[in-house]
Amino acid sequence: MKSAVTGGAATAPPVKGKRKSVTGTRKIVAAGFLLPALVLLGALVVYPIGFSVYRSFFDKSGDSFAGLDNYIELFTDDTILTAVKNNAIWVVVAPTVATALGLIFAVLTERVRWSTAFKLVIFMPMAISMLASGIIFRLVYEQDPERGIANAVAVGVHDTFSESAGFPRARPLPVHPLNPAGGGAFVTKEPARAGTEVLLPLVGVAPAKMPSDAAPAKAARTADGRVTGTAWLDFTKGGGGKPNVIDAKELGLKGIKVEAVKDGKVVASTTAGADGTFSLPEAADGAQLRLPAANFREPYNGVDWLGPSLVTPAIIGSYIWMWAGFAMVLIAAGLASVPRELMEAARVDGATEWQVFRRITVPLLAPVLAVVLVTLMINVLKIFDLVFIIAPGSSQDDANVLALQLYRSSFGTDADLGVGSAIAVLLLLLVIPVMLFNIRRMRRETRR
Repeated sequence: MKSAVTGGAATAPPVKGKRKSVTGTRKIVAAGFLLPALVLLGALVVYPIGFSVYRSFFDKSGDSFAGLDNYIELFTDDTILTAVKNNAIWVVVAPTVATALGLIFAVLTERVRWSTAFKLVIFMPMAISMLASGIIFRLVYEQDPERGIANAVAVGVHDTFSESAGFPRARPLPVHPLNPAGGGAFVTKEPARAGTEVLLPLVGVAPAKMPSDAAPAKAARTADGRVTGTAWLDFTKGGGGKPNVIDAKELGLKGIKVEAVKDGKVVASTTAGADGTFSLPEAADGAQLRLPAANFREPYNGVDWLGPSLVTPAIIGSYIWMWAGFAMVLIAAGLASVPRELMEAARVDGATEWQVFRRITVPLLAPVLAVVLVTLMINVLKIFDLVFIIAPGSSQDDANVLALQLYRSSFGTDADLGVGSAIAVLLLLLVIPVMLFNIRRMRRETRR
């Protein structure tokens, strides 16, 4: 029957020797294809790791065995401890905020008609290198409001609710009829009298900083029952002029505030006109005239974003700007696979949008959120570029992270390769648990 079915020829049984030779040939071919990758893996990953572990047990020169001294220094040196603390802040804050924003953006884009354009704008920073992003945010955080957009906004908002001083560096000369009154204010040496002109000369204001509509100063007209006077810049451009005398080329201090003070209480106040003249009511008779400190307060110059206290949050902000789009794209892909009937059923049962989001959307997206969070945690553990570029030299120690400290310890005239290798090993040990968690999670997902 077999020969009939097969055309009359009997099938020969397989030969064991031939099967073994075929299997061996396949293994050799597979090894040949894998060999280049294994060589590269060994040369670029395994060997550097092994040498770093080996080098971390030797001193700065590499000649003497140092034991655990380099590792002890990691937890006793203040600079390295700051780097460890900052790395902990990075790992907790940056991935959490970026993932949360990515989740919010992904959910919101489902409800807008221009979702594609929105996703494009949010994801666009990912196309920029860390170097370029660092340069951009170094300019964004520039202290000068005319150059740094962050401080331009801060100054604009501040000045909207709190008017800036008009004459921040103005002051009287010793020969002027004014004395310091404490706190940056100035007060007349003698009480003012009605019907007698009061002179309030100041210096220290650059002509270019004077109000654009300031007029040449002139003597105030006396009036019965009123205290009048002139506040002006007692400086003649080009030289000349006399102190305490109003000269033709000298300008009035327009807008400067003048207060009449009796027994420590303000009984009257006014502001000078364009020509510097002012007038106070009869209540000011016998009072000392005071120029309050508000006239001379330094103008608000914004926030010291790159100072010691804010430099790390500022750099984390630039990282979130870049990576929130990455988180949004991955979460949006996961959100597209969430069964819509579950959400609709919840809404039919009376659930609010917040309850649908918290009880259905987030739990179903938990695997995707875990992937994004773990990926960003691994990424921030080796953050270097942004910190190195954005943090100025004066604040780099305060913004220090382990990857930056690894660079600083391993290169330069005072390099200590023993400490640098120990930092590299520490970074590896910090990354391994996160990688193992990610691998286990992926295996669980595969079994499902």
